[in-house]
Amino acid sequence: MSLYWIALSGGILFLAAYFSYGRFLSKHFDLEANRKTPACEVNDGIDYVPTKRAFLLGQHFSAIAAAGPIVGPILASLWFGWFPVLLWIVGGAIFFGAVHDFSSLIGSVRHKAASIAEIVKEYFGPRGHVFFLMFVWFSLIYVITAFTDITSSSFVDPELGGGVATSSILYLLIGLLMGIALYKFRMPLGIATPLFLLFVVLAIWFGPHIPTRILSTASLSSQQIWNVILLGYCFVASVIPVWLLLQPRGYLGGFFLYVTLAAGMIGIFLGGEKVAYPAFLGFTSAKGMPLFPILFVTVACGACSGFHGIVSSGTTSKQIAKETDCHMVGYGGMLLEGLVALIALSTVMVLAKSDPLVNAGPDRIYAEGLSRFVQNFGIPRDFARAFTLLAFTTFIYDTLDVATRLARYIFQELTGWKNAWGRMVATLASLAIPLFCVSLKMTDPQGNLIPAWKVFWTIFGTSNQLLAALTLMILSVWLMKSKKSWWMSAIPMVFMMVVTLWSLLIMMKPMFTSVVSGAPSLDFIGIVALGLFALAVLLVIEAFGVWRERRGAS
Repeated sequence: MSLYWIALSGGILFLAAYFSYGRFLSKHFDLEANRKTPACEVNDGIDYVPTKRAFLLGQHFSAIAAAGPIVGPILASLWFGWFPVLLWIVGGAIFFGAVHDFSSLIGSVRHKAASIAEIVKEYFGPRGHVFFLMFVWFSLIYVITAFTDITSSSFVDPELGGGVATSSILYLLIGLLMGIALYKFRMPLGIATPLFLLFVVLAIWFGPHIPTRILSTASLSSQQIWNVILLGYCFVASVIPVWLLLQPRGYLGGFFLYVTLAAGMIGIFLGGEKVAYPAFLGFTSAKGMPLFPILFVTVACGACSGFHGIVSSGTTSKQIAKETDCHMVGYGGMLLEGLVALIALSTVMVLAKSDPLVNAGPDRIYAEGLSRFVQNFGIPRDFARAFTLLAFTTFIYDTLDVATRLARYIFQELTGWKNAWGRMVATLASLAIPLFCVSLKMTDPQGNLIPAWKVFWTIFGTSNQLLAALTLMILSVWLMKSKKSWWMSAIPMVFMMVVTLWSLLIMMKPMFTSVVSGAPSLDFIGIVALGLFALAVLLVIEAFGVWRERRGAS
């Protein structure tokens, strides 16, 4: 079977959905270009900044995409085969993820750019608000933990890691310089874009020639030291104005995504690659994981992701210049992420099941696969591999600093510490648990070391998908109270709620089994799963109360 036809079919379906279901949702929400948005009303130059939709799409796309739509599809396809993953990416992105992102964005804009948590407070009351804030904060903690460790693992790769680390450091400095050039020296965007993109290309080219390597110490490995440095970066990125780093770095990161998307799709079309990996490996993986529900929590970003709702309502909604921009930024941004996931899936589809690369990490599979595609139109494979690894790291940077900033917002909401010191303390508190988690040395039953990100990926994916279900539930309540049809959010909400709660029960099973057997053991993942399950149930009870009250009043 040719990969060409699969990729083409997926792209056509996404394009058709943008102009059909996306426009249907736009009409349903009565988007108006002349209605004043919170970004225009407040415009404080720090968080509320009206932004052109093309610029904002790049920043938003970078923030939501990251490495999630790469890692999840690769892992799931290795476990279950590529066909069920393909169905979930295409169907999930169109009817679940894009609906979730679009609804979160316009819902926030209509509530004065309030976060989803603040909308909960309006409809569910103070108790539901606190429950939701706690759930979101813990979910963001696991986002930061998983992606910090994935980034550091790419930096310590013995072959390419040092060059990627250097290029990524230069990339961050370039983002800072671009922010200063745009907002302090008023450099036109049309001039700044090609200039700073040229700097990024030079950073990719020179990075491998001046590799940055960190030596391990008696108490910390090189990867753990990189974890500390990355979390330090997260702290700085969280407390400085969005125009200084988040916006320009996200804008440049968007070009990474666009280039990898274009290069991947063109390479697939020109290369004539054949599908070699099995389409279906069974309803249970080789490690005993059931396809249902594990597939749907492993492939979060790329199909449906609760983190997107926090980004949409936390930072993006504060930068929407016109309501009509929500169609492109919210719905279109998620479909673009679906394409990223489709290309990531393709890098597995072309591998034979016996290929040694099957046992490599997702970053290496992605880099090798994409470089294989783009060499079909003359780009040197070594340069393509270095570019792809830097792009992979860049995507994670975008998620790390946005997730940290959002965690800081939520901690400040919980504590009421709104001043400058509160900003610092909230950021430190949000990074303390990730620092602890990535510093742990974890082993499997055979005593082999396991990367922290592998341990936390499933709980990250499950909490992320459960957050999507809860967000869709909240948006359904808003639509119901606004006397609008709410089935387009309620149907995906029910499905996501079922698969995520089921997944949490699977994670809690070893802990319950040890208690029943009379030999209870400290199961960190089980305890976290139990906490998330309890918070979700409490929020569902609150939502049921609101629904019953609504029915009684009608």
